[in-house]
Amino acid sequence: MLYTAPTKKPSTTKSVVRLGLIQWQMRPYRTLDVLVEQMEYFVQSVSNYRSDFALFPEFFNAPLMAAYNELSEPNAIRKLAEFTEPLMKKFSEFSIQYNINIITGSMPSVEDGVLYNVGFLCKRDGTIEKFYKLHVTPDESKVWGMTGGSSLQAFDTDCGKIGILVCYDVEFPELGRLLAEQGVSILFVPFLTDTQNGYSRVRHCAQARAIENECYVAIAGSVGNLPKVHNMDIQYAQSMVFTPCDFAFPSNGVKAEATPNTEMILVADVDLDLLKELHEHGSVHNLRDRRKDLYRLEFLK
Repeated sequence: MLYTAPTKKPSTTKSVVRLGLIQWQMRPYRTLDVLVEQMEYFVQSVSNYRSDFALFPEFFNAPLMAAYNELSEPNAIRKLAEFTEPLMKKFSEFSIQYNINIITGSMPSVEDGVLYNVGFLCKRDGTIEKFYKLHVTPDESKVWGMTGGSSLQAFDTDCGKIGILVCYDVEFPELGRLLAEQGVSILFVPFLTDTQNGYSRVRHCAQARAIENECYVAIAGSVGNLPKVHNMDIQYAQSMVFTPCDFAFPSNGVKAEATPNTEMILVADVDLDLLKELHEHGSVHNLRDRRKDLYRLEFLK
């Protein structure tokens, strides 16, 4: 699978960044073209509000597996992986056409015979960067034979540095802290959860990452159901944007929230200058006050 890395570091010119979150409805899509049409509809919708980012959920393209429901789960997910590259190319076209940075959610990808959960950051300058889900769930491993990736990085964009953690990854605080040490201001979390308790794990861990790392965290998931797709039967989601908890931010740390289990978009502005002020003059300094004389955190790869 081909993708292009940026040739130069983009300059940051914006202090207020507009986020567009897509709360995607799982429904039957008979063809790839019909799915792409819905993708474009949502990209255009958040672009019309002059959003800087569009965030899609994890495995948003799962409805395409309905055509392979007679296969075993491991074989069906590998058939779904055949759509990943053409979808990535479409997303890149839309990012340029609609002048918006798109986080594609995640999709299955087979690389050297190994099944991964991957996604792409399609920038409006035409470059594409790739990210992996590092911690696959027990279900993803047992049912699909999926393997976690081994790379973690912050991405430079025209709106500053961002990080991307896929669903279960946000439940591991080490990853958010490693990204914070790379200067990430916004953390994006595409997710897919079937039950409310599963959603609550993602939601509360994501909010914790915003507080402890003094950054914004945006989460987007899917709603609805797929009765003809094994292992993807039901979905529960409430997409949200979290902030640190201090005087310059909402007292409950929630900047914006979607209606639970309803297909919609959520558009919210986040002020990066407020983060800079927080780092220096906040009531507490979660990043600065770490006892590095007692403990440390490092990525081994």
